[in-house]
Amino acid sequence: MTGARVLLRTLTATAAAGLLLGGTPAPAYATASATSSGGCRTPAPQAPGTSALHSLNSQGIERTYQLHLPPNYNPRRAWPLILSFHGRGNTGAGTEEFSKLSTLPAIVAYPNGVIGTGDGDRQAWQGAPYAAPGVDDVAFTSDLLDTLEEGLCVDQRRVYATGKSNGAGFTGLLACRMADRIAAIAPVAGAFYPETGQDCRPSRPVPVIDFHGTGDATIPYTGDADRGLPAIPDWVAAWAQRDNCAKRVRDRVTEPDITVSRWVGCDRGAEVRHVAVSGGGHTWPGADIYSGGGYTTQTIEAHQVLWDFLRRHRLPRATNH
Repeated sequence: MTGARVLLRTLTATAAAGLLLGGTPAPAYATASATSSGGCRTPAPQAPGTSALHSLNSQGIERTYQLHLPPNYNPRRAWPLILSFHGRGNTGAGTEEFSKLSTLPAIVAYPNGVIGTGDGDRQAWQGAPYAAPGVDDVAFTSDLLDTLEEGLCVDQRRVYATGKSNGAGFTGLLACRMADRIAAIAPVAGAFYPETGQDCRPSRPVPVIDFHGTGDATIPYTGDADRGLPAIPDWVAAWAQRDNCAKRVRDRVTEPDITVSRWVGCDRGAEVRHVAVSGGGHTWPGADIYSGGGYTTQTIEAHQVLWDFLRRHRLPRATNH
């Protein structure tokens, strides 16, 4: 199948996902309003349609990230950018395999965390109790964005963050501290430890779409007081309050195992949405390979649903980096 046909199929499925969850389909690009990064017209660091491992130095630590360019990447056109953060013990490359994010019409970067502490000494992200002490992953994310924007043609108003588990929790921290550079977030099965939300005063309302299984045995949907984990509905409602949303509309059952909650009338066009998977495990909805323990729904594809939501949100021009 040609790159053009793959792109067409992805966009068609994405539009359908938007209608399913109550969204309004939007064009994949808005080049007329794009704010281009300094990397436009710079030769790409790898062939379009490929994924490759890259490195950069951040705070004296050699960090790595998996970078995917869409098949029709053109450095004369500003592209949206998705940052995808892996779960504890996983890798950027591993997340790329099950998430299907690299099928989207966007540049996707999959950063790798630093080995943390505790059980197994696995890669982790700031904000979790097992993260590597002293490592500032927020600063690393800023350095990574600088690197990507210098070497690629990025629409700086359309930078998004998603992730799984510990990586999803980290997107909450980014929304709190980097709202001037991250347009919207899409956590999946998020581990929202207290540090990911302490003193959270974002510089602007941040659109959020959250996915979580009600049967998640790793990060319980109802919370875990012993680990400081909130009930997921409470975490989502807290973002609706931060965004000063006017009301929560009636929940919709869009599939037998999918219930969607929405808060609307938020400041500056923000929106908060929660996708609950009935009986869902610690998994990525729609994954075709292992993404965590428990039931994986196939009634929705998380990458399509989150893209339909994210791509409709942009940073205000006044807050562009």
